[in-house]
Amino acid sequence: MGLVRAGSRLKMASMLRNSMRCSPISPAWAVQCATRSLGTTAQLQAQVQTKSKKSLSRPGVKNIVLVEGVRTPFLLSGTTYSDMMPHDLARASLQGLLNKTALPKDAVDYIIYGTVIQEVKTSNIAREAALGAGFSDKTPSHTVTMACISSNQAMTTGVGLIASGQCDTIVAGGVEFMSDVPIRHSRKMRKTMLSLNKAKTLGQRLSLIGGIRMAHLAPELPAVAEFSTEETMGHSADRLAAAFGVTRLEQDEFALRSHTLAKKAQDAGLLEDVISFKVPGRDIVSKDNGIRPSSMEQLAKLKAAFVKPHGTVTAANSSFLTDGASAVLIMSEEKALAMGYKPKAYLRDFVYVSQDPKDQLLLGPAYGTPKVLQRAGLTMADIDVFEFHEAFAGQIMANLKAMDSDWFAQTYMGRTSKVGAPPMEKFNLWGGSLSLGHPFGATGCRLVTTVAHRLRKEGGQYGLVAACAAGGQGHAMVIEAYPQ
Repeated sequence: MGLVRAGSRLKMASMLRNSMRCSPISPAWAVQCATRSLGTTAQLQAQVQTKSKKSLSRPGVKNIVLVEGVRTPFLLSGTTYSDMMPHDLARASLQGLLNKTALPKDAVDYIIYGTVIQEVKTSNIAREAALGAGFSDKTPSHTVTMACISSNQAMTTGVGLIASGQCDTIVAGGVEFMSDVPIRHSRKMRKTMLSLNKAKTLGQRLSLIGGIRMAHLAPELPAVAEFSTEETMGHSADRLAAAFGVTRLEQDEFALRSHTLAKKAQDAGLLEDVISFKVPGRDIVSKDNGIRPSSMEQLAKLKAAFVKPHGTVTAANSSFLTDGASAVLIMSEEKALAMGYKPKAYLRDFVYVSQDPKDQLLLGPAYGTPKVLQRAGLTMADIDVFEFHEAFAGQIMANLKAMDSDWFAQTYMGRTSKVGAPPMEKFNLWGGSLSLGHPFGATGCRLVTTVAHRLRKEGGQYGLVAACAAGGQGHAMVIEAYPQ
């Protein structure tokens, strides 16, 4: 089986490379698209005219709306947030949402948060953050985890509660705190310590202590790696980029595009979901600190970060470890209007996908996009705004090439033809996870809120969010602009 599997992977890589040689995406595409995209808000509005497309509203199906979305500034781990705890950040996002919406705390029916690396003291971080933010202890709260799409899962769980008639008002969000991740003792040391706690006599305790060896003291350090494959996500991204023929140049160009567009959006005040936050004992933070436009010359100097020495994934074309939290207010349209809110967008169809975590770990967008479009009865041409999670530049490029490949669609997706790659003039125009940062559990809410804001700014009607996640999973959602 191992030889067959290895042979299949080699065949896939070979055929993908051959298929992608005729791909219309040229090596210089990213710089060209970045140049085209760096217009003012007025220019962006001119690029995408408001379309009179039919609404995705369906008879007998409850309309569910995004009322508001906020997030703390996303900061490089080990910087200003380093002395806090994750529930502090989650609480700040909840308080920011309350301040921005003037929402009565007792109006919230349920609170759901996503997170990936849990702080053991606050395993149900949604509950601890909600209590800390002053919500009633009668408001149920629970925490979900689905790797990088954890807050996507939090939102869609909320959508389900509203659609089923259980709730009218949901707060969903996500948080990640990489500045202080749990580090465990070795398993042998843990067993010894647990036994010590149960020992009843001095002799039993001395016997257990005498059995401790130096090897027992080695800690278990957390790693962004697949349990099933024991492979780091960066290593998987490098192999995926190689399979799709994504060059180092293409990856560096895309990373530069992300940082350049993020800086432009930040300076223009377009990142209006970011709330100012007074960090205890420190200054007020009001903007993301990972946005760092560089140059192709500087990017080219960096060495491979995972597959050494000849890999193409580097620290600069990968998303960085980030601290941050996000929150969104989701309501039934009827309830939102009754409370006097003007919603930002409708949350429409969504799908979750899953595939082989060994060879297709990061292809969630390629699988999810055609499925969610089919559910919604739309085509790629109908979508005005695309917001894809940027785990790695190579991952994004591999997904775009997979989506633009008839061979991939026919061989792996059971489709007769490709869905097509998103036009870059509609794609991640305010930067993405490579530049804004990627707190694992919080990114999904950022993506959805950004789509809502871009639809309003650019005059579009439909937006599409897509993201990959560890475990070979992925998510895609269609969002419709609320009538102005």
